[in-house]
Amino acid sequence: MNTIKTYPISELGYNFVEKKYLPEDMDEYYLRNIQNASGRTYRPLTATQVDTLIQNRNTSDNWSNVLVSDDFEAALVKNNKFYGLVRIGALQPFFKEFHDFRIAVGIYNSMIISCDIGNNVCIDNVRYLSHFIVDDDVMIANVNELATTDYSKFGNGVLKDGESESSRTKIEVCNENGGRWILPFNGMLAGDAFMWSKYRDDEELMDKFREFTDKRFDTKRGYYGRIGERTVIKNCGIIKDVWIGSDAYLKGANKIKNVTINSDAVRKSQIGEGCELVNGIVGYGCKIFYGVKAVRFVMSSHSQLKYGARLINSFLGNNSTISCCEVLNTLIFPSHEQHHNNSFLCAALVMGQSNIAAGATIGSNHNSRSPDGEIIAGRGFWPGLCVSLKHNSKFASFTIIAKGDFPSEVNIPIPFSLVSIDATTSRVMVMPAYWFMYNMYAMERNAWKMRDRDKRTEKIQLIEYDYLAPDTINEIFDSIILLKGLEVDENGTAEISGWENNNRKTIITKVPQSLEVFSELVRYYAATQLLEHIANHSFNDFDELKSSLNAQIKRAEWLNIGGQLVTTTAFRKFKDDIKSGSIENWDAVHQFYRDSGTQYSADKLQHAYTSYLEIENITGKQFTADVFKKLLEQALETKQWMSKGIHDSRAKDYSNPFRKMVYETNNEMNKVLGKLEDNSFIQAQLQELDKLKTTVEDIFINFKL
Repeated sequence: MNTIKTYPISELGYNFVEKKYLPEDMDEYYLRNIQNASGRTYRPLTATQVDTLIQNRNTSDNWSNVLVSDDFEAALVKNNKFYGLVRIGALQPFFKEFHDFRIAVGIYNSMIISCDIGNNVCIDNVRYLSHFIVDDDVMIANVNELATTDYSKFGNGVLKDGESESSRTKIEVCNENGGRWILPFNGMLAGDAFMWSKYRDDEELMDKFREFTDKRFDTKRGYYGRIGERTVIKNCGIIKDVWIGSDAYLKGANKIKNVTINSDAVRKSQIGEGCELVNGIVGYGCKIFYGVKAVRFVMSSHSQLKYGARLINSFLGNNSTISCCEVLNTLIFPSHEQHHNNSFLCAALVMGQSNIAAGATIGSNHNSRSPDGEIIAGRGFWPGLCVSLKHNSKFASFTIIAKGDFPSEVNIPIPFSLVSIDATTSRVMVMPAYWFMYNMYAMERNAWKMRDRDKRTEKIQLIEYDYLAPDTINEIFDSIILLKGLEVDENGTAEISGWENNNRKTIITKVPQSLEVFSELVRYYAATQLLEHIANHSFNDFDELKSSLNAQIKRAEWLNIGGQLVTTTAFRKFKDDIKSGSIENWDAVHQFYRDSGTQYSADKLQHAYTSYLEIENITGKQFTADVFKKLLEQALETKQWMSKGIHDSRAKDYSNPFRKMVYETNNEMNKVLGKLEDNSFIQAQLQELDKLKTTVEDIFINFKL
């Protein structure tokens, strides 16, 4: 039986907060008064204004509780019901227009319960508007319910006075069994989510993260929902316990409950038709359209959900797009792409710059007695069409997976690999360094594209987009050791055990070529960092350059913390500082990210220099001017074959007969694809090559090499 309570009509709009939850000498409006920082003064209605309101078919339980500011025109308020304390700003005889949507300033055909309404607001046919602060120039039309409860948390994983722990919103990322849950909060970054979900055995650290989140919000009841200035809301169903920033646009949403929607004049967020959002945080500049379902989620800034996408119990990093598909219990770092209706991603840690193709099923999770499997994918993860993976599996950075059903768990430790199923033996086959040998165009273009699409205005975490960076270089070194220890046949192929959860050995192809490419990449990485270092300083000669370099005895280990690379040494100290109390809130955690970003260039240079000495098996004393000259010459050669590889991998699309057969003529193909020689990305790469040649020649002259 439904419990329907009955109260006197005179109490409608009052007693928003139970007295036991109010501080001594405070009324139910004290938090509302703090929230309403407009500075606007209100006065009672005049007798003439009351008469006008009544003539316009408005009612109120007590007209003395309807307060207005100057320039309030009562004629612009028609056919409404007012309950509780309602405060209204200026209303003047204008109409407003947004995207061909025109509506008169004023309040019409609505029920208003205990709200503050700003200047020149347009409200029409809002059947239930309760306990909201509506800022200036807001437009609201045709909404069934806009309401706030006294225990509203706006998607944050905290509790209000009197609530039990079961009321707390948790996001169960990375694992369906809930063992890696995190508490969402407005302003949460991918690094925060990663640390909280990863180090579960460090109970002291976990307690600190929970404490940080609870301290970020007070437990008081009675906060009102907010609709920021110039926000437009039309044709929506239920909007409950929602905080909305300025300049947002909500149209046709079915339900939004317990959500923060960050938006401002520069980073406008939009939510469209048929969407349902419950228990979550929407970052600045996000777009959510067409039947999206998101429950228990954090959606970072400048990301998109569209075309029926489902995001459940998941964290989505910045500058990401998910459309059509389903994502469950997953933690995704920035720059993730997943566009296809039948792709499925479940119980995974995806470390950014990733792309999930159509038919990919990364969710074969119930292969044990409990749904407790996980997948960990390094940045640059690209499972191709109709790939099916089984939990648990783990992949190094920039792994691309060809179409196939992988029936067993796999562990691929070599970066930049193509993973496929051998057609003859049905065994897993790995081609290391595949990207550099066969798909340089995609490799380089994706790095450029993701950097170009980083629309963040506040870059608290410095995201590494280069494919050659401390994390991948360290993986390359580990791979060199592994590949050198294999028995290789005359075709350059080897076999290895332990990469697949069965008795079959994994095939590794092109081992000699991979070793050569990996060694060359380490040298090229070192050269690029040294050239950047020279560009940022005024060195007169090689000796000055060398004296500025500091090699470590051992290459530093690095971690990918939400897309930002941090040395393990710095990270260990950081964790200790959290547990000791030196870092005492999330703002201080975010300051660590900023400081690490400032230090990153120097740390990366040191890592690159140390890596070069290691790959050449020399000491710092042996790094002479002649060695440096040779390094730059090798870098030029590497850049030349990279540029050629970028051109040639794209040129295949113009020469392959199966690509050309859909065109009657070359002119038709060029009209559709654009001419190869006009490809702006390829031209930019050639310009970079020319620039590198000039830079190296200048160094040779200035350093007298």
